Amino acid sequence: MENWLISEDRFIPEHLRKNETLFTTGNGYLCTRGTFEEGYPAEQAVTLIHGVFDDAPIVSTELANTPNWIDLRVYAGSELLRLDRAAINDYGRQLDLHDGMLRRSFTWAPAAGGSLRLAFERFASLADEHILGVRLSVESIDYAGPLEFRAGLPGYIDNDGLLHWEWQAQGSADSGASLCLKTRHSATVLCEAFHLTVTGGQAVMQHWDTRWSPEVVARLEIEPNQRVTVDKLAIVYTSRDTPEPAAEARRALQAARAAGFDRLAEANRAAWANDWQSVNVTIEGDDSSDLAVRYGLFQLLAVAPRNDQRVSIPAKALSGYGYRGHVFWDTEIFMLPFFTYTRPDIARNLLMYRYYTLAGARRKAAGQGREGACFAWESAASGDEMTPRWVTGPDGELVRIWCGDIELHISADVAYAIYQFWRVTGDDDFLRDYGAEILLDTARYWGSRAEWRPGPGRYEINDVIGPDENHDHINNNAYTNNMAVWNLRTALEVLTWLRAHAPHQARELEQNLDLSAERLAHWQDVITRMKTGYNPDTHLFEQFDGFFQLREVDLPALEPRSQSVQSLLGITGAQQVQVIKQPDVLMLLNLLPDAANPQALPANWDYYTPRTDLTHGSSLGPAVQAILAARLGKIDQAYRHFHLAAQTDLQDARKNLEYGLHPATQGGLWQAVVFGFAGLSLAGGQPTVSPRLPPGWSRLKFTIRYHGQPYEFDLSPPPVQQPALPIRGAIFDLDGVLTDTSEMHYRAWKQLADEENMPFDRQDNEALRGVSRRESLLRLLKGKTYSEDQLQALMERKNRYYQELIEALSPQDLLPGVREFLQDLRRAGVRIAVGSSSKNSRGVIERLAIGSLLDEIADGASVEQAKPAPDLFLFAARQLGVSPQHCVVFEDAQAGVEAGLSAQMWVVGIGPRQRVGAAHQIFSGLNQIRWEDLLAQLRTQLTKPTGEPDQATHPQERR
Repeated sequence: MENWLISEDRFIPEHLRKNETLFTTGNGYLCTRGTFEEGYPAEQAVTLIHGVFDDAPIVSTELANTPNWIDLRVYAGSELLRLDRAAINDYGRQLDLHDGMLRRSFTWAPAAGGSLRLAFERFASLADEHILGVRLSVESIDYAGPLEFRAGLPGYIDNDGLLHWEWQAQGSADSGASLCLKTRHSATVLCEAFHLTVTGGQAVMQHWDTRWSPEVVARLEIEPNQRVTVDKLAIVYTSRDTPEPAAEARRALQAARAAGFDRLAEANRAAWANDWQSVNVTIEGDDSSDLAVRYGLFQLLAVAPRNDQRVSIPAKALSGYGYRGHVFWDTEIFMLPFFTYTRPDIARNLLMYRYYTLAGARRKAAGQGREGACFAWESAASGDEMTPRWVTGPDGELVRIWCGDIELHISADVAYAIYQFWRVTGDDDFLRDYGAEILLDTARYWGSRAEWRPGPGRYEINDVIGPDENHDHINNNAYTNNMAVWNLRTALEVLTWLRAHAPHQARELEQNLDLSAERLAHWQDVITRMKTGYNPDTHLFEQFDGFFQLREVDLPALEPRSQSVQSLLGITGAQQVQVIKQPDVLMLLNLLPDAANPQALPANWDYYTPRTDLTHGSSLGPAVQAILAARLGKIDQAYRHFHLAAQTDLQDARKNLEYGLHPATQGGLWQAVVFGFAGLSLAGGQPTVSPRLPPGWSRLKFTIRYHGQPYEFDLSPPPVQQPALPIRGAIFDLDGVLTDTSEMHYRAWKQLADEENMPFDRQDNEALRGVSRRESLLRLLKGKTYSEDQLQALMERKNRYYQELIEALSPQDLLPGVREFLQDLRRAGVRIAVGSSSKNSRGVIERLAIGSLLDEIADGASVEQAKPAPDLFLFAARQLGVSPQHCVVFEDAQAGVEAGLSAQMWVVGIGPRQRVGAAHQIFSGLNQIRWEDLLAQLRTQLTKPTGEPDQATHPQERR
């Protein structure tokens, strides 16, 4: 139950605004911030309704705040209940995610004497989106005297000082009141009506018909131990819903009164239960993650439009004024997958918004002198560009915002979301009637936007902003260019599908969009000759032209900090460094994992992750990093990124919660769980999973829909495979175990360090044991900035020095006891492999003349991930044909010991305890080991009672 409740047990005025956001409730039609029914000084009482936009200075248009329907004030005698002044105790507030019911209770001691217990609860009905309800229960503990309740519709409501409304009409009748307003510019009419019911006492009702704020007032006397209940039922309609919103509000209010608060609340609960049945995610073993994901899904469900295809989910949901209700790529790329896989009906609505705003996208493209459709970076009702050109900076200066002009990738993002929706749902009707037109018209845009460069003989897309908004006016952003190519290629595929399955629609679109043979041939030429930024030698994408030449910044050295790098360095300063606001190249590989060689993901992960400002950059970043880390098998890193994303709203990790929720992060959390830790894939034509659950997760359960059919996944971590006997395979690290080339590595690194005027000694070299060449170089540089080409050259130079030194190796350089021990294993029938990160392993083995004693060699070229990942040892076990738990690893470095333990193998440490202390057994060298004695010692560990002390523990005990 606790994992379904968002709670606070005391009221902290300093947390007022952020908790207003946190306790936001909604029903897909509107959302209301978690303000108090009785009000509070400096509160931001906001209820936003999808699609109710009005003109505003600078930001062009914004969602207009609407009357505060929860308004319900309480008087004890002449004293108004105000939490900033009242004497209260036993305060508590809970948002129940089961049904969206927000409850608050406390004990109030009025100045006149005695005390009252008050309990508020309210809901926005998911069963009928126009119905809203507030209930207040007042129980007198020992107070005797008058109580007064004032409920109203305060209509003189602004957006941070800007009034969007004109008064139209109001009225009162039969313990209720109504109010109608109209937006000043968009002429949207809003009509609200409410009814007040008091039970448990003899109330005298009165109407106060103050202009802009009609009220109903109820007065009664209360005695100790008496309970009084006040129900306020409200109805909201706009001219977007019906031509007669006032009449419809009156009709709906009459029906709501007949049903009553309890039946309406039950209908709401049933609707939420139905939603949760299809979308809930259960994580057992990690309550904080379970709650964080569920809260995120609740807020996505609360804001998702069920009955309106002309609206979408804004970047701050409907929870605050942040981004003024505008829609970004956040919806299609971060939120939509959750709906596509669980509530395709909602996903379809969200994509239909892009179809209904296609005219605005076409106007934007035409304004650039281009063809086709270019979607607005910030979109509202019409689809025209709403990104402000100028905003006021922190020092009062005007700052030019370029996103609306040149952040173009959103057009491909919308196309991507449409194609993924079709792929997952099999909704051919949607693709035929709506989606194909968007895919083809965005392709027209990219076909006209690609610029031919005769010199290099390629197409380019210049002067853009990619997902990393720290850098603008860049050329050939890898994400933008590759997504444009994807858009063009997919448009051709969809056109082929249309011709086969809907020839009439195909002919119509070919004519309307001028899809001539020449145009389609041009698209194919752009696909073939677009600059992608990919280097097949390094497997790196350059984020944009010149990125590798920018100055590097050691992000850890900037900690602790509470600002983004752009805030610290300024807009111009951030442009000049390799610090990324959010994943850019990595976002490309997340969406298009087949965009390059499989080695591209680990290579680009290693390069770009340290350069991404994940703590103070964009809140969109950590969830993406979590997905990719899980895909790479880096589960600890994946969980750290996932946890950072999970803290965004529940812990206000970025200190901006007061401006609104982060629904894109909430959608990203779902993706991290389902695509990352569960490893959901459609590669085989139906949903399959490859679970990689974080430590401590004992169960992960979720449901998706694929082509209309539900698929339920109930995942648990596999039983821990303990190292077992008999041992059939032995895997040896090379350096430090079979021979000692550490001196040669030291001399090679030392020569390089001296040439580069960098300090380096034997203690520094000791820290490089078991570490890859690239990571060793980065540690040696200690934050010094080099371009990627320079790094490659340094690594090659060091390797050349090392190869020159190992030329002198001979069989005499085997460490004591090595040959004898290998021969002992041979006689025992144990298969033998070398598992070394060095790419020079084969040459070293040849010079040591031990090749005849080995069955396999696994070196640094065998796998993508170096130690401490277990990949190298698992690869060696596969080569030997031996299951991992029947293998033993001999290692001299901490990274190698960790890799062996992660592979669930026996691990024998060679070297000092402080370096290999986690190994199952530790020796100074192979000359200290007899095979039969080692087996006996490992057999003893298998029979040792759990918890008995030893020099090392089993891998499963280490967890």
